[in-house]
Amino acid sequence: MAVDYAVIVVYLAGMLAMGWWGMRRAKSKSEFLVAGRRLGPGMYSGTMAAIVLGGASTIGGVGLGYQYGLSGAWMVFTIGLGLLALSVFFSARIARLKVYTVSEMLDLRYGGRAGIISGVVMWAYTLMLAVTSTIAYATIFDVLFDVNRTVAIVLGGTIVVAYSTLGGMWSITLTDMVQFVVKTIGVLLLLLPIAVVKAGGFSEMKAQLPTEYFDPLGIGGETIFTYVLIYTFGMLIGQDIWQRVFTARSDTTARWGGTVAGTYCLVYAIAGAVIGTAAKVMYPNLASADAAFATIVKDELPVGVRGLVLAAALAAVMSTSSGALIACATVANNDIWSRLRGVVGGGGAAGDEPHDEVKGNRAFILIMGVAVILIAIALNDVVEALTVAYNLLVGGLLVPIIGGLLWRRGTAAGALSAVCVGGVAVVGLMWHYGILANQPIYYGLLASLAVYVVVSLATPPTDAAVLAAWRERLAGRGAPETGADAPVPAHSSPSATSSPSGV
Repeated sequence: MAVDYAVIVVYLAGMLAMGWWGMRRAKSKSEFLVAGRRLGPGMYSGTMAAIVLGGASTIGGVGLGYQYGLSGAWMVFTIGLGLLALSVFFSARIARLKVYTVSEMLDLRYGGRAGIISGVVMWAYTLMLAVTSTIAYATIFDVLFDVNRTVAIVLGGTIVVAYSTLGGMWSITLTDMVQFVVKTIGVLLLLLPIAVVKAGGFSEMKAQLPTEYFDPLGIGGETIFTYVLIYTFGMLIGQDIWQRVFTARSDTTARWGGTVAGTYCLVYAIAGAVIGTAAKVMYPNLASADAAFATIVKDELPVGVRGLVLAAALAAVMSTSSGALIACATVANNDIWSRLRGVVGGGGAAGDEPHDEVKGNRAFILIMGVAVILIAIALNDVVEALTVAYNLLVGGLLVPIIGGLLWRRGTAAGALSAVCVGGVAVVGLMWHYGILANQPIYYGLLASLAVYVVVSLATPPTDAAVLAAWRERLAGRGAPETGADAPVPAHSSPSATSSPSGV
């Protein structure tokens, strides 16, 4: 294992070096949070694919393939479909808004009254997403170094927190590009063909396994529908995903770069399912389906290649973890703390220098990172934590966000009602039916939609000046220059010439 260890150590050292290099570029709020909105198609595609394909997509995707066969691809496949839908239909408009958070978009659209509540929901989602990614370090480092769970979480989490805190989005972008390359080589070009060959080829796999393993719908129609609701729609509205859209250099980059990343996700989904199916042939009696990835890597791959593939799994976890961490910190600072500070202190720090804003956001990444590590140590069930995160996100925020983009008659009262009712409904239904049940997201989403429509129609339309400012920003006009980060108090309603509330 010495060679494999060397590969991993070099990889981890490279991540820290990227963080140090990114620190030299992150000199303003825009550079630190959204990489100066300067990413071209190549870097944008790679980093977007890296953020959405995490440990659940890699280790979990192979596990689903082990359990259900080729239909196990559906979870990751619906993530790819969501990214394609976001890129084709919404990304250009989102990029033109020139904001930093989803809550700022809601403030622009509804008149400055949706920020804190939507921010709390988004913060809870990004926090739990970061926690689930951090928990996954335990699995990988256990295979690598045979260390206990707490040490593994602290080791992996500390590295991610370190490079994310140093350089913000520039560090994360650079590390994600490396992680994208490592994942492509490790999973698609090495593990996939080796697994199929070791299993005896597709003909042997078909001979050894039941026919339902090769049924595209074998996992069940209801499960696929739930994946669409949670993951496809979740891709449309998550702060971690939107913050990557904000890094695009142009509308064209956001649209076509995201389309390439979404297509890559579809290929990755199929690859994971095939690897899991091959593992079922080689190891038919594993105690846990999620152990399939680690088992096939540990037992079947040659020295050096094994280290690279484990680095690929580590890359998948790190990319999602760092993206969720900066999203969590951005929401906590921009949408919650700065607004509460403005209410208590009578205003924000509008005169802060850009360097001070960078230090403030850096401090929040460090604070949130420590919190994520501590929560990850305390929790055990990754699937339940991830389900809670996505149920809150989709049940609480999908309707007001998509409604704001598509329905002019939607109002602030309707949006706030939808956030509150949808969020409370999914929490209550999870308590009643169980966290992993399908009913919470079904009924919670329907309740949110019904309340949004009814309350919006029952309240006065959104002010014409607010809608005019919204249309200007959607068209790419009236957005503040890069670096113009002065805040607007949360209680203010933007006029046709105002900028969104921010830090």
